[in-house]
Amino acid sequence: MSLNRREMLRLGAAGAGGLLLSGAASSQILPSSVFSRQVTPVVPRVSTAPLVPSAPAGINPILFSKAKAALDSRPWIRNRDFIGIVDFDAPSADPRFHVVHLASGHVESHRVAHGRGSDPDHSGFVERFSNNFGSYASSNGAYTTAETYDGKYGLSMKVAGLDWSNNNAMARAIVIHNAWYAEDDMIPLHGKLGRSEGCFAFSRKSQWEVMQRLRDGRMIYADKLA
Repeated sequence: MSLNRREMLRLGAAGAGGLLLSGAASSQILPSSVFSRQVTPVVPRVSTAPLVPSAPAGINPILFSKAKAALDSRPWIRNRDFIGIVDFDAPSADPRFHVVHLASGHVESHRVAHGRGSDPDHSGFVERFSNNFGSYASSNGAYTTAETYDGKYGLSMKVAGLDWSNNNAMARAIVIHNAWYAEDDMIPLHGKLGRSEGCFAFSRKSQWEVMQRLRDGRMIYADKLA
Protein backbone atom coordinates (compact mmCIF):
# COMPACT_ATOMS: atom_id res chain seq x y z
CA MET A 1 0.00 0.00 0.00
CA SER A 2 1.45 3.33 -1.03
CA LEU A 3 1.34 6.46 1.12
CA ASN A 4 1.28 10.00 -0.15
CA ARG A 5 3.66 12.65 1.14
CA ARG A 6 1.09 14.17 3.54
CA GLU A 7 0.41 10.81 5.23
CA MET A 8 4.12 10.05 5.54
CA LEU A 9 4.73 13.39 7.22
CA ARG A 10 1.78 12.82 9.56
CA LEU A 11 2.99 9.37 10.59
CA GLY A 12 6.54 10.63 11.06
CA ALA A 13 5.36 13.40 13.37
CA ALA A 14 3.28 10.95 15.37
CA GLY A 15 6.25 8.63 15.71
CA ALA A 16 8.49 11.46 16.85
CA GLY A 17 5.87 12.50 19.36
CA GLY A 18 5.73 8.93 20.64
CA LEU A 19 9.50 8.90 21.10
CA LEU A 20 9.36 12.19 22.99
CA LEU A 21 6.61 10.86 25.23
CA SER A 22 8.56 7.66 25.80
CA GLY A 23 11.69 9.65 26.69
CA ALA A 24 9.74 11.92 29.02
CA ALA A 25 8.20 8.93 30.76
CA SER A 26 11.58 7.30 31.32
CA SER A 27 13.11 10.47 32.82
CA GLN A 28 10.23 11.61 35.00
CA ILE A 29 10.93 12.32 38.71
CA LEU A 30 9.95 9.43 40.95
CA PRO A 31 7.63 10.20 43.86
CA SER A 32 9.41 10.84 47.15
CA SER A 33 7.68 7.83 48.70
CA VAL A 34 9.99 5.56 46.73
CA PHE A 35 12.96 6.93 48.65
CA SER A 36 11.26 6.90 52.03
CA ARG A 37 11.32 3.13 52.34
CA GLN A 38 13.65 1.82 55.05
CA VAL A 39 16.71 0.18 53.57
CA THR A 40 19.00 -1.96 55.70
CA PRO A 41 22.44 -0.35 55.51
CA VAL A 42 25.35 -2.41 54.32
CA VAL A 43 27.89 -2.58 57.14
CA PRO A 44 31.44 -2.52 55.80
CA ARG A 45 33.68 -5.37 56.81
CA VAL A 46 35.97 -4.24 59.60
CA SER A 47 39.44 -5.68 59.86
CA THR A 48 40.11 -7.34 63.20
CA ALA A 49 43.89 -7.28 62.75
CA PRO A 50 45.57 -5.60 65.74
CA LEU A 51 46.90 -2.14 65.01
CA VAL A 52 49.26 -1.93 67.97
CA PRO A 53 51.39 -5.09 68.11
CA SER A 54 52.31 -4.78 71.79
CA ALA A 55 51.06 -3.02 74.88
CA PRO A 56 51.96 0.67 75.13
CA ALA A 57 54.29 1.64 77.97
CA GLY A 58 52.57 1.75 81.33
CA ILE A 59 49.84 -0.81 80.54
CA ASN A 60 49.96 -4.42 81.73
CA PRO A 61 50.60 -6.39 78.51
CA ILE A 62 48.29 -9.26 79.54
CA LEU A 63 45.48 -6.80 80.30
CA PHE A 64 46.11 -5.05 76.99
CA SER A 65 45.94 -8.37 75.13
CA LYS A 66 42.63 -9.23 76.81
CA ALA A 67 41.19 -5.82 75.95
CA LYS A 68 42.29 -6.11 72.31
CA ALA A 69 40.88 -9.64 72.08
CA ALA A 70 37.56 -8.37 73.44
CA LEU A 71 37.50 -5.66 70.77
CA ASP A 72 38.62 -7.95 67.95
CA SER A 73 35.89 -10.47 68.80
CA ARG A 74 33.22 -7.80 68.29
CA PRO A 75 33.62 -6.51 64.70
CA TRP A 76 30.20 -4.85 64.95
CA ILE A 77 31.75 -2.08 67.08
CA ARG A 78 32.21 0.56 64.42
CA ASN A 79 34.36 3.15 66.22
CA ARG A 80 37.65 1.42 66.89
CA ASP A 81 40.19 4.23 67.02
CA PHE A 82 40.24 4.60 70.82
CA ILE A 83 39.72 2.06 73.60
CA GLY A 84 39.50 2.56 77.36
CA ILE A 85 41.46 0.04 79.48
CA VAL A 86 40.93 0.08 83.25
CA ASP A 87 43.60 -1.65 85.35
CA PHE A 88 41.86 -2.43 88.63
CA ASP A 89 45.03 -4.04 89.99
CA ALA A 90 46.30 -0.49 90.55
CA PRO A 91 45.12 1.60 93.52
CA SER A 92 42.71 4.47 93.06
CA ALA A 93 45.55 6.91 93.75
CA ASP A 94 47.14 5.91 90.43
CA PRO A 95 46.01 7.01 86.95
CA ARG A 96 44.66 3.56 86.00
CA PHE A 97 42.04 4.38 83.37
CA HIS A 98 44.02 4.36 80.14
CA VAL A 99 42.63 5.79 76.90
CA VAL A 100 44.63 4.23 74.08
CA HIS A 101 44.78 5.47 70.50
CA LEU A 102 45.17 2.14 68.75
CA ALA A 103 46.75 3.43 65.55
CA SER A 104 49.64 5.18 67.28
CA GLY A 105 49.79 3.60 70.74
CA HIS A 106 49.44 7.02 72.38
CA VAL A 107 48.02 6.76 75.91
CA GLU A 108 46.19 9.25 78.13
CA SER A 109 45.77 8.05 81.73
CA HIS A 110 43.29 9.23 84.35
CA ARG A 111 42.39 8.46 87.95
CA VAL A 112 39.03 6.72 88.35
CA ALA A 113 37.10 5.66 91.44
CA HIS A 114 35.73 2.16 91.99
CA GLY A 115 32.60 1.00 93.78
CA ARG A 116 32.43 0.87 97.56
CA GLY A 117 31.12 -2.68 97.34
CA SER A 118 34.41 -3.64 95.69
CA ASP A 119 36.44 -2.07 98.51
CA PRO A 120 34.49 -2.42 101.78
CA ASP A 121 37.50 -1.48 103.91
CA HIS A 122 38.25 1.58 101.78
CA SER A 123 41.83 0.50 101.25
CA GLY A 124 42.00 2.14 97.84
CA PHE A 125 42.20 -1.27 96.12
CA VAL A 126 39.54 -3.33 94.36
CA GLU A 127 39.05 -6.57 96.31
CA ARG A 128 36.15 -8.07 94.37
CA PHE A 129 33.75 -7.48 91.49
CA SER A 130 30.01 -7.95 91.38
CA ASN A 131 27.27 -7.71 88.76
CA ASN A 132 24.51 -7.94 91.35
CA PHE A 133 21.89 -5.30 92.04
CA GLY A 134 22.51 -3.49 95.32
CA SER A 135 26.14 -4.61 95.50
CA TYR A 136 27.51 -1.08 94.87
CA ALA A 137 30.51 -2.85 93.34
CA SER A 138 32.46 -2.33 90.15
CA SER A 139 32.06 -4.98 87.44
CA ASN A 140 34.76 -6.35 85.19
CA GLY A 141 34.49 -7.02 81.45
CA ALA A 142 33.86 -5.18 78.21
CA TYR A 143 31.53 -2.20 77.90
CA THR A 144 30.44 0.13 75.14
CA THR A 145 29.56 3.75 75.75
CA ALA A 146 25.98 4.91 75.20
CA GLU A 147 24.00 8.15 75.39
CA THR A 148 24.66 11.10 77.69
CA TYR A 149 22.16 12.63 80.12
CA ASP A 150 21.98 15.24 82.87
CA GLY A 151 21.94 13.46 86.22
CA LYS A 152 22.86 13.80 89.89
CA TYR A 153 26.44 14.70 88.98
CA GLY A 154 25.58 16.75 85.90
CA LEU A 155 26.54 15.52 82.47
CA SER A 156 26.95 11.73 82.57
CA MET A 157 27.33 8.94 80.03
CA LYS A 158 25.67 5.52 80.19
CA VAL A 159 27.58 2.33 79.47
CA ALA A 160 26.32 -1.09 78.35
CA GLY A 161 27.93 -4.26 79.71
CA LEU A 162 28.75 -6.88 77.08
CA ASP A 163 29.81 -9.83 79.26
CA TRP A 164 28.07 -12.10 81.76
CA SER A 165 30.11 -10.37 84.47
CA ASN A 166 28.72 -6.88 83.75
CA ASN A 167 25.54 -7.30 81.69
CA ASN A 168 23.46 -5.59 84.40
CA ALA A 169 25.42 -2.36 84.03
CA MET A 170 22.69 -0.43 82.23
CA ALA A 171 19.95 -1.62 84.59
CA ARG A 172 22.19 -0.89 87.61
CA ALA A 173 22.74 2.66 86.28
CA ILE A 174 26.52 2.18 86.04
CA VAL A 175 27.68 5.32 84.25
CA ILE A 176 30.61 7.65 83.64
CA HIS A 177 30.29 10.78 85.78
CA ASN A 178 32.38 13.26 87.71
CA ALA A 179 32.41 13.47 91.50
CA TRP A 180 34.02 15.62 94.17
CA TYR A 181 35.58 12.52 95.76
CA ALA A 182 37.36 11.69 92.47
CA GLU A 183 39.14 15.04 92.15
CA ASP A 184 42.93 14.96 92.26
CA ASP A 185 43.08 16.92 95.51
CA MET A 186 41.81 13.80 97.32
CA ILE A 187 45.26 12.21 96.91
CA PRO A 188 47.34 14.60 99.08
CA LEU A 189 44.53 14.63 101.65
CA HIS A 190 43.69 10.92 101.86
CA GLY A 191 46.14 9.05 99.65
CA LYS A 192 43.27 7.63 97.57
CA LEU A 193 40.03 8.59 95.88
CA GLY A 194 36.61 8.17 97.41
CA ARG A 195 34.33 5.33 96.31
CA SER A 196 31.39 5.30 93.91
CA GLU A 197 28.39 2.98 93.87
CA GLY A 198 29.93 1.02 91.01
CA CYS A 199 30.24 3.83 88.48
CA PHE A 200 33.36 5.06 86.70
CA ALA A 201 33.74 8.32 88.64
CA PHE A 202 36.35 10.87 87.52
CA SER A 203 37.47 14.38 88.21
CA ARG A 204 35.52 16.90 86.17
CA LYS A 205 38.47 17.45 83.80
CA SER A 206 39.16 13.74 83.29
CA GLN A 207 35.50 12.90 82.79
CA TRP A 208 35.21 15.40 79.96
CA GLU A 209 38.37 14.14 78.26
CA VAL A 210 37.36 10.48 78.59
CA MET A 211 33.88 11.08 77.22
CA GLN A 212 35.25 13.03 74.27
CA ARG A 213 37.57 10.14 73.35
CA LEU A 214 35.24 7.23 74.03
CA ARG A 215 31.79 8.48 73.03
CA ASP A 216 29.66 6.94 70.27
CA GLY A 217 29.84 3.29 71.23
CA ARG A 218 33.58 2.87 71.77
CA MET A 219 34.79 0.10 74.04
CA ILE A 220 35.94 0.15 77.65
CA TYR A 221 37.57 -2.93 79.12
CA ALA A 222 37.96 -3.20 82.91
CA ASP A 223 39.60 -6.03 84.84
CA LYS A 224 41.89 -7.10 87.67
CA LEU A 225 44.35 -9.90 86.90
CA ALA A 226 45.98 -10.52 90.28
